[in-house]
Amino acid sequence: MKLRLLIALLLFSKLLFSQEKDSLALDSIPQHSIKKAVIFSTILPSSGQIYNSFNMEKGTKGKNKVFWKVPLIYTALGATGFLLIKNQNSQHSIKTEFKDRYITNSTSLNENWKNYDSLGLVSLYNKYSTRRDLSILSFGAIYLIQIIDAGIEAHFVKFDLSEDLTFQIRPKFYNYSSYGLGLSFNFHEKNRLTDFKF
Repeated sequence: MKLRLLIALLLFSKLLFSQEKDSLALDSIPQHSIKKAVIFSTILPSSGQIYNSFNMEKGTKGKNKVFWKVPLIYTALGATGFLLIKNQNSQHSIKTEFKDRYITNSTSLNENWKNYDSLGLVSLYNKYSTRRDLSILSFGAIYLIQIIDAGIEAHFVKFDLSEDLTFQIRPKFYNYSSYGLGLSFNFHEKNRLTDFKF
């Protein structure tokens, strides 16, 4: 009786320790961090996308998509940043011109605005203020979109995109009076068919 209990205890302990090793082996697999991708893109635009591409397995479909995203992100940020600075400088120049003409009565006028009267200057000031505000919103939207893109892309870094994974819906005719839909799921060359009859 004691011998049987000892053997059962040894087998049970071996089973427990083997499960611990398996769980430790699974835990030791490096996981892709979504938080890191978002933080990287927040600190430096498009660095989260680059981080995601380095963690994709070799030969993964869509791995090289990051290389067209980086110049696109920087072009969009650069264009909106340029427009922001240009509109801000124009607005400041119009404000200075208005002060020089009507407050300080200065004789040195800006050549860009000499053909405008006071009403024209106010109208131009409002126009460039609106453009500047839209540039700020555009810059912020592009910055936020690239952060969201890095986070979404990070979710799919370890996602299997092989051709073996498919889902198809086809019409299915059973006889002349009944029909239905045939659903076909393919998981790594295993085909599973599910039919819905109407």
